Parts: sequence; C-alpha cells; structure tokens
Amino acid sequence: MSALSAAALALGVLAACSSAESSTPKAATKAPAATPKPDKSEPLPVTRQPFTISFGGDVHFEGFLRARLANPSTALGPIASTLRKADLAMVNLETAITMGGTPAPGKQFKFRAPESALTALKASGVDVVSMANNHGMDFMESGLRDSLKAIKKAKYPVVGIGKDADEAYKPWRTTVKGNRVAILGATQVLDDHLIQAWTATDEKGGLASAKNVERMVEAVKEARAEADTVIVYLHWGAELQKCPLPRQPELAKRLIKAGADVIVGGHAHIPLAGGYMNGKYVHYGLGNFVFSSANGQTANSGVLTLTLRGGEVLKSSWRPARISGGLPRLLTGPAAQQELARWKSLRSCTTLEDAP
Repeated sequence: MSALSAAALALGVLAACSSAESSTPKAATKAPAATPKPDKSEPLPVTRQPFTISFGGDVHFEGFLRARLANPSTALGPIASTLRKADLAMVNLETAITMGGTPAPGKQFKFRAPESALTALKASGVDVVSMANNHGMDFMESGLRDSLKAIKKAKYPVVGIGKDADEAYKPWRTTVKGNRVAILGATQVLDDHLIQAWTATDEKGGLASAKNVERMVEAVKEARAEADTVIVYLHWGAELQKCPLPRQPELAKRLIKAGADVIVGGHAHIPLAGGYMNGKYVHYGLGNFVFSSANGQTANSGVLTLTLRGGEVLKSSWRPARISGGLPRLLTGPAAQQELARWKSLRSCTTLEDAP
C-alpha cells in the first residue's frame, strides 16, 4: 500500500470514529422542545379539594359571660379547639355591638356586647358570624351605627347586617382549597312592631330579612353566579318548638332552587333536626351555643360539621354538647350516643333525609 493510500485510509477511519462517537451523545443531550406558553385568555383549571365548615348556634356575652372577653383566646372555652380544626367556622352573634344606643321598645330581652366580642370570636376560631337575628338591632339605629363601626374597625366578616340592603344581603366570599365559597345571613324572625325599623332597604341600614322571600332568592342567585358553594345562615323557627314551622321548609326549598347548597340556622334555643333536602343540607335549629341563661332543655347544644366540595355535601356530622357555665362542652361516651339518637329522632316531624 502506498503512503498516500495509507494516509487516506487513516483519515477515513478517523472520520468514521468521530461520527460514531458524536452521534450518541447528541441524541442523549438533545435540548427538549420548548414548552408552549399557556394561553392567558383561557383560565387555568382549578382543582377543588374537600373542605370542612363547622357551625355553632346562638352566641352572646351577657351576664357573667361578659368577663370572659378580657381574655379573647379563651372566651369560648374548650369548644374553640373544635372550631379551629375546621377549615371554616361560623356562629350566630345574637347581640348588638354597642355599649350605648337606644333600647328597642317593647322588648323584654335586649342584648349587647362591646367591640371585644368580635376579637374574642376571631381568636376562638370563628371565621364569620351572622348578626341577622331578633337581637341584632336591640339598641336601634344608634346601636346599628355602633355595630357597623365596630365591624369595620375589626375588619371581621359579619353578614346579614349593613348600611343598606345591598350590604346587608351581600355574601361574604372566600376561597378554601380551591372552592369559591359565598356565605349569606338573614332573619325570618322579627318583632312585628320592629319589622319596618329593623329591615335594611335601599335608603337605610338594618338587617337582611328573610321575610322578603323574593329578595332572599335574588341574593342567593347572585351569590351562586360567582361561587362553587353557597351557604345561607338563617334565624328562623319558633322558640322551644322542636318541629319546624311550615314556612321553614317552604323557604328552604325556594333557596335551594335558587342555588343554596347549605341552609342552617337557629332561634328555637334548642337543637332541631338536620338532614338532606333534594341533595342539599338543611338544619332547622342549632340551639344555643355560648349563652348565659341556658339551662334544662335550652342547655342542649352541639357542633354541626359539614364536608363539602363545590356544591356537593360529602359528609355531615352532629356532635352533641351540653352548655355548662354558659359554654358548650362536647358530650362523650354513652351520654353522647344517647343525645345523638334523640337528635336523629327529631327528623320524624320533617321530610329531611339522613343521607343525600
């Protein structure tokens, strides 16, 4: 072989080796294709996870309970730990937030509390309250102004009350684990001679009245338009009457049709039945919760906890409690089982189901 041929052969071998050595690494280290940028005109998918909300009944800080406001974090006693475990917690604040005002005429019982009541509720794990009840304006228009001022100062979510109807019927909105939640409050219980003075209108402040059914239906529809979960907390029923009034299921059906997923409330001062109506959850009476005068049957209490995802109620749980010293304490053992069985028996005078 000539020197020239040998050189050419060597160059060919080198070229072949170089090609073989470079082809594999290039294939292995090839830069990935660029990920296309998301189209900002299309909303990103949101995954809704189940969340829990716990409800308690009527709360005030009258009598010896007033002193508990000095230490906000312990104002609700041991039940606060139960409320804090839920993703959301709510109660009915059955009092005006004022230390002044003009007492409402013709009322035997008038409740009020200082601004620290809101601080105590927040510190105890309560995320939102309703003041739409038959004590929310116990100190009339001047008391209402004080209440609204205290709410604004505290930056604390309160529904069912406002400077006008739009504000009173406006839901509190929040997002929990991907669920857009809207919560409204309203009262179906008002003293006849105070209905006009206490009901919020376009021209004056007051409470959201569930007596105006059409306005309530519209409020629920508006809430539904921008929410995955709609909850309505009502003050309704008759004191100490264990069965719902005919107007309660009638209203519940209208609000469910309008878009409500959960309807709960109180006023009877004793626990009433809870269960499912057309696949949605309804509770006719949560009873007293933090209440200085609770005794006998009015000391029966409890915590309702619902697990929801969007508009679906996945699970419901009623944990019976007994009020002692004005504060609810969860029952355990045979006492809890006995009271739970009694509570379940209350469905017999309703059309509610124990499952969706």
